[in-house]
Amino acid sequence: MPVKHLNQGQLADRWDVSEATLERWRTAGIGPVYLKLQGRVLYRVEDVEAFETASLHRSTSERVAAGGAA
Repeated sequence: MPVKHLNQGQLADRWDVSEATLERWRTAGIGPVYLKLQGRVLYRVEDVEAFETASLHRSTSERVAAGGAA
């Protein structure tokens, strides 16, 4: 069964950032949307992947279109 959600630790590992960084980003409204269920923070894989796609850049001045083409 495919993974549908990542917890904070799993996303921190995926992106090689600390959990504190993810907490700080949530407070600042940075990063992918998240779920908060019974005190647990979860990220839907589809939202993480969409955020990663939206964050693609070809150069410092040019974003990459969703399909990867400029």
